[in-house]
Amino acid sequence: MSVSRLAKTLAANPIVLVDGVRIPFMRQMGAYKDHLSYNLGRLAVKGLIAKTAVDPSAVDYVTFGSVAQEVRTHNIAREVAIGSGLPLTVAAHTVSQACISSNQAISTGVEKILAGTADVVIAGGAETFSDAPIRLSRKLRQKLIGSQKHKTPMAKLGGILSGLSLKDLAPETPAIKNFATDETMGSSSDRLAAKWGVSRLEQDAFAIRSHANAAAATAAGLLKEEIVAVNGIDEDDTIQTGLKPKYSTMEEQYAALNPAFIRPHGTHTAANSSGFADGAAACLVTSAAKAEELGLAPKAHIRGWNFVATDPFEEMLLGPAYAIQRLLSDHALVIDDIDVWEIHEAFAGQLLSNVNALQHESFGVGEIPMEKLNTLGGSLSLGHPFGATGARLVTTAANRLKREDGRFAVLSACADSGLATAMLLERAN
Repeated sequence: MSVSRLAKTLAANPIVLVDGVRIPFMRQMGAYKDHLSYNLGRLAVKGLIAKTAVDPSAVDYVTFGSVAQEVRTHNIAREVAIGSGLPLTVAAHTVSQACISSNQAISTGVEKILAGTADVVIAGGAETFSDAPIRLSRKLRQKLIGSQKHKTPMAKLGGILSGLSLKDLAPETPAIKNFATDETMGSSSDRLAAKWGVSRLEQDAFAIRSHANAAAATAAGLLKEEIVAVNGIDEDDTIQTGLKPKYSTMEEQYAALNPAFIRPHGTHTAANSSGFADGAAACLVTSAAKAEELGLAPKAHIRGWNFVATDPFEEMLLGPAYAIQRLLSDHALVIDDIDVWEIHEAFAGQLLSNVNALQHESFGVGEIPMEKLNTLGGSLSLGHPFGATGARLVTTAANRLKREDGRFAVLSACADSGLATAMLLERAN
């Protein structure tokens, strides 16, 4: 379906975001360290059902995103659906598209509604880095599989150990690097920032801004609308707000940190890069007609979206600039028409590179007003559970539109392999 046809289809059959929620995002090996991703997703969906008061029997489908998947819950969407108390007859499938997995889940849900195969969809994502999959070496895996032909325990053990070195016994920890380029995201972003003229000082200042915005939003209670408290997951505690800033907002402390990826002259550090976090988020989407039938009050209309791909060797994380450019063009909008901007903060350098690129003549979009961008914090401060971030962006953007009495919101995110997405929301009446 071409974008122009999509826009016409959405105009004729409006799709709405009823609401979205997330559980508090927590740091890796924090309060959620003993819980699988599916459990985090289950808590988010239960919170969404409770908040919207939707009848579980009205839900037709669940689609969920996840990246570092647990083998036992490989179709996490189905396990989340069952675990959250939805009818066992609700079908579900999982998507994996790196950091835009839940964006894809939401878009897929909208497409199901447009296709007439579902009326009410729950879409979101979940991730845990406290229980990331750690594999055995390939050689040891082969030995273990081959040992099944032996009859006795000693023969099995002998078959396993034969020909193995100490190196073969070492576990393989997951690396956040691209398969095709063999480069980490941080290194790609560091090079991108150098290309688009983003200094270390600017990156640190943006990271400080993210933490300051998140702290102010938390203090003012502006994040309560999107967060559902988690009870009893950490002994008898109730987790209500999530991550606390790991780094001070003192410029001197930021400046003292060494480069994390490209040494010794890189500009990306642990403080101006998003950290691993555990969490989940979920959204309820349906047609405007169905929402009215069910007595649901939607927050926003989903007016359009796209997914783009760039050269992962040269422009790994520049996808948001391309996606935003296309989205605005497709809907005959300009930057001044957009009241709310929510852009994923994988790295301060990545976000600022995209902001700079949009102003360049090659994109010709213009300058995004900082006073409209990520005003409640972002992934740098709130945390970045890969599979959940996209649904958080959608939820935050819709809540800001309503609170700030805006009309249009644009949200965008980059992902591994040079992928990116952008979505246009319009505040519901």
